[in-house]
Amino acid sequence: MTTGKMIIILGIAIAIMGLVISYAPWLVNWFGKLPGDIRIQNEKSFVFIPLVSMLIMSIILTVVINLFFRR
Repeated sequence: MTTGKMIIILGIAIAIMGLVISYAPWLVNWFGKLPGDIRIQNEKSFVFIPLVSMLIMSIILTVVINLFFRR
């Protein structure tokens, strides 16, 4: 796959994610609220580390990329 096609596919994917976040936010409402996501809140600071959410996203993206780009 050429670089140009990869950039076009990436742009389309980003546009679709933008549309989903804008018009169907309930589809991604789970992100950051899973057990295992670290949330430390103080009166002056806030730290958020989405460990489990990022692990699930990594697994999903790995499966999708392997399905579409396997040679």
